[in-house]
Amino acid sequence: MHVRSTRRQVLGLAGGLFLTTLPLPALAASGSPTGDDAATSANHATFWQALELQSAVQADTWTRLKRGFGLPHDIENPRVKEWLDYFAAHPQYVSSMAQNARPWLRWVTRQLEARDMPTELALLPFIESAYDPTAAHPGGASGLWQFMPGTGEAMGLTDTWWYDGRRDVVASTGAALDYLQTLATQWYDGDLELALAAYNAGAGTVNRAREQAAAQGKPIDYWHLSLPNQTMDYVPKLLALAAVVSDPQRYAVTLPDIPDRPAIAQVKAKGQLALTDAARLAGVSESRLRELNPAFRREATRPDQNAKLVIPADSRQRFLAKLDTLPAEKRQAKAHYVVKRGDTLSGIAARHDIPVSVLRQQNALSGDSLRIGQSLVVPTAGSSPSLASRDATREVRVKPGDSLSRIAARHNVSVGDLARWNQLDRSAYLQPGQRLTLRQASR
Repeated sequence: MHVRSTRRQVLGLAGGLFLTTLPLPALAASGSPTGDDAATSANHATFWQALELQSAVQADTWTRLKRGFGLPHDIENPRVKEWLDYFAAHPQYVSSMAQNARPWLRWVTRQLEARDMPTELALLPFIESAYDPTAAHPGGASGLWQFMPGTGEAMGLTDTWWYDGRRDVVASTGAALDYLQTLATQWYDGDLELALAAYNAGAGTVNRAREQAAAQGKPIDYWHLSLPNQTMDYVPKLLALAAVVSDPQRYAVTLPDIPDRPAIAQVKAKGQLALTDAARLAGVSESRLRELNPAFRREATRPDQNAKLVIPADSRQRFLAKLDTLPAEKRQAKAHYVVKRGDTLSGIAARHDIPVSVLRQQNALSGDSLRIGQSLVVPTAGSSPSLASRDATREVRVKPGDSLSRIAARHNVSVGDLARWNQLDRSAYLQPGQRLTLRQASR
């Protein structure tokens, strides 16, 4: 069941062009126009000028985004106006977030259109993560949509040694929109403002606030509830952002040009693929490929025949053509290790900076027993020789009572490095079960 929004009706023409209704005069006869013909010619020119103007406007993603707005906008509401004043006083803040959104905004907008959901929701990652898919909150939330580990897992976002689905923009966007629709339909009769509040604070918090309001004879819509401060600001901030996007000049905000054409494409890797090789096949820099695929924890895609990655849209044909010519040995982001006397599974795993569970999975082992001479498949960072010189990485899970300083001391690294590797403040509060990345320079 989809959450529906009220849309402004426009006249749609072939090619995605949208026009107001204008009379189309008959073409003037050949020769110089005079009298009525001159008037007809003038009308004709006016029509095509209007056509060119509106065609140019529709070629912009911001215009496409505004066309799908469907939430009620009350910019005179004091809670909304407070955020409008803030954005007007800090225009560069909005502009920098909009720059982060360049690769993703049109794609997210299209997902909302496909579900007939209000496109203001494409601005939600501005609030959640400043449109940064690598954003990590000290409390454990991660990714463009800031999923907590438990919620991400419940919404099908897998988290493995190879991959964190919360940082996968394609997967997490689908999960976030599913979650919002589920909240709206299950609890609030399609009311997206209440669903947004529940997305931020949890349905239990919102439902308890509604029960308290009802007991006091108050309305139980979002605007009359007593909620945590962050949640009280959540919807007003989103509506204020939508107002800024609707009229950026009024708030002295400069929005970057984002054409209304595909910026990204998702392609199948047809098995595991080193990111260095994937970048070469696509004809893009490795850093650019990493920006588009922040979910990969290692130097390769997942070891899965259905593994996918995101590339620039204009690289799609080149990538697919060259992928079919990739030698079979380039498919192996792994090495082989022959078991020696005295080896243990945990020792081999530690030596190669991988979890024991991953080593078991790669070799279909049910226990820890090994035999001398046995050949084990050991996953590596990637198949490209250049990757061997990169810093080795591994992960640790936060234990109850852990702090950055305790973990740093336990693994003989500095607190500053540990915070930098994980994009955390040095004083960040850690959640038990949270994963942290450790790095050790290769020798």
